Amino acid sequence: MLAEYQDWLGKSQAVILVEYTGVKMADLDVIRARAREAGGEFHIVKNTLAKLALEQAGLNVPAGALEKSTAIGFAFSDAAAFAKALGEATKSMEAIKIKAGFLGTNVLSAAEVKALANLPPLPVMRAQLLGVLQAPAGKLVRLLAEPGRQVASVLKAYSDQAATAAA
Repeated sequence: MLAEYQDWLGKSQAVILVEYTGVKMADLDVIRARAREAGGEFHIVKNTLAKLALEQAGLNVPAGALEKSTAIGFAFSDAAAFAKALGEATKSMEAIKIKAGFLGTNVLSAAEVKALANLPPLPVMRAQLLGVLQAPAGKLVRLLAEPGRQVASVLKAYSDQAATAAA
């Protein structure tokens, strides 16, 4: 089991630790399905083995994060989309409590995991970044083209005036 935990940790971009005391098995199945749709997995783990696997992966486990019943969400592709899917799946389940998380090697508090869930998905963030990078180039092109456009409009006005005067 330890090797399996380490394999999941090695593939994960983010890890979210959750307390699930009092949650029905059907609800856990819903969470697992949403996690798979978001490119991750959700597993109930043994606290001692999870602590050992996290420490071997170089992650400092916050005090109290591996107490009571623990499940771990592993985000294999998009951490923000996974956190959002996990948050939406557990929104109506009061028994689910986010304990902590890891983004890479950085420890996240429960509030930071919720903030991660509010980030837009990776493709949207890439598009926004591309728009920010392209805006100055577009302004530069318009700025460089403006004097030529002004000369062209003066020449057109002059030719229109000459055509009307000849007629």
